[in-house]
Amino acid sequence: MDTHVPLFVCLCLLAAQSIPAETISELLTLMKHLERPRGRTMPSRVDPRHIQRLEQMLLNASFCGHNLTLQTDAIQSLVFKLGCSFPGLSLSSATLPNVPQAGGGPAWAPHGMQFPAELTEEACVASQPARLRLICVYFFTAQLFQDDSNSSLLNNYVLGAKLDNRTVENLQNPVNISFWHNQSLEGYTVTCVFWKEGASQHSWGAWSPEGCYTEQPSPSQVLCRCNHLTYFAVLMQLSGDPVPAELRVPLEYISLVGCSISVVAALLTILLYAHSRKQSDSVTRIHMNLHGSVLLLNVTFLLSSQMALPTVPWSVCTVLAATLHYALLSCLTWMAIEGFNLYLLLGRVYNVYIHRYLLKLCVLGWGFPALLVLLLLVIKSSVYGPHVISFSKSQENGTSFQNVSMCWVRSPVVHRVLVMGYGGLTSLFNLLVLAWALRILCRLRASDKALSSWAYRDTGMVLGLTVLLGTTWALAFFSFGVFLLPQIFLFTIFNSLYGFFLFLWFCSQRRHSDAETKAEMEAISSSQMTH
Repeated sequence: MDTHVPLFVCLCLLAAQSIPAETISELLTLMKHLERPRGRTMPSRVDPRHIQRLEQMLLNASFCGHNLTLQTDAIQSLVFKLGCSFPGLSLSSATLPNVPQAGGGPAWAPHGMQFPAELTEEACVASQPARLRLICVYFFTAQLFQDDSNSSLLNNYVLGAKLDNRTVENLQNPVNISFWHNQSLEGYTVTCVFWKEGASQHSWGAWSPEGCYTEQPSPSQVLCRCNHLTYFAVLMQLSGDPVPAELRVPLEYISLVGCSISVVAALLTILLYAHSRKQSDSVTRIHMNLHGSVLLLNVTFLLSSQMALPTVPWSVCTVLAATLHYALLSCLTWMAIEGFNLYLLLGRVYNVYIHRYLLKLCVLGWGFPALLVLLLLVIKSSVYGPHVISFSKSQENGTSFQNVSMCWVRSPVVHRVLVMGYGGLTSLFNLLVLAWALRILCRLRASDKALSSWAYRDTGMVLGLTVLLGTTWALAFFSFGVFLLPQIFLFTIFNSLYGFFLFLWFCSQRRHSDAETKAEMEAISSSQMTH
């Protein structure tokens, strides 16, 4: 197809809009310049001043009528005159001129934007302007908005909007941006994002989901609800195997009930320990630190989904996500400390002395995770925030997705290293200690020597504790293929009730301790009576 056809159509459209020919030519030349091919590996070559110049020319363009439309091969620009009695505006690609791409390429995928009546309220209250201009610039190529990771965008579409030279943010009624597509999203997680200028070292910006919430009303549509104006797109990231949407409610119910029981159990354990401190040795205190980390983990987890709502400020969700990550790292660290302490108990049999042992363990268990999280917040706080979890739902015309948001780690790299990697090392260490402890126990049972009461009591205790610390968390590494669904339910049940299992273990150990104390007292009494 002749590449001059789009330009000819634009000139025909603009002839009736009474805009000076010089302005038409300058705008179209600038748009043509912006859509020139650029290397995806060199996003730093994009000069944002050209986009800003296009915005200013559109805002200052004089024309008759209420709207202006300009279009080239890969860019479409719209200008609207607004008043303070703005009733709202809905734009759809179906009602806009659609020029086929040069070279006989495929037709553009449908898209749309819906602006609330609230859009002009702040501007009108502040200064009562004589006129307002709303511009929409649609880029049907992602080459101008490549971040450091060369992220993949749905349809390679970037849809932008701007109201005069004003900053529009924190809208109560969001701007709705719809992206339709005809490709399969199975295996991908889609996230609505906006282009944040100056957020990257090597490019002129980076994609951020702040202030945007993702919905998928149908298998062929992604709906973005954003509380501000800027350039929007849908980020596509490879994800694991999708979980059926029918399992969402049961999993949420299990998590809610299990974590609530664990919170109560952890509180009871700590209160019982505070009320009766007969066993105030380092072993018991280590156990109580583990209970404290489990309590913090369950409380922050229960709050994380409630704070990932559009009405909650982004900073609140960021802080909660960082706290949840800290609680998980602390819990995993105290699990590893339990394994290390088990090694000292069985291997050294209390014949080792470490100066200020408990203080050093507390610095490691509470301080080291805090250092990691604080470093992440200082380096790049955007690694925390609303995290989207997708559930697949089969329909007659394809697969749709239901998205659930929670305040959690958003960076895939941080998740791999400081969640899966950290948890994997902890589980591996505890399982190795468990295998070593079982070997020691088998040696004792095979020998002719009678086992001491300490061996009978404490060996069972520490082995049971190590099983709780190691095996259930290792289930996280079986979330693939045929193991996915059983793994999800087993992991959710065992680890949401983890605090309750620790409470049962604490009660059993306290019962054994009370029985031994009673037996010792009876032995002393009988000894005194014989003398």
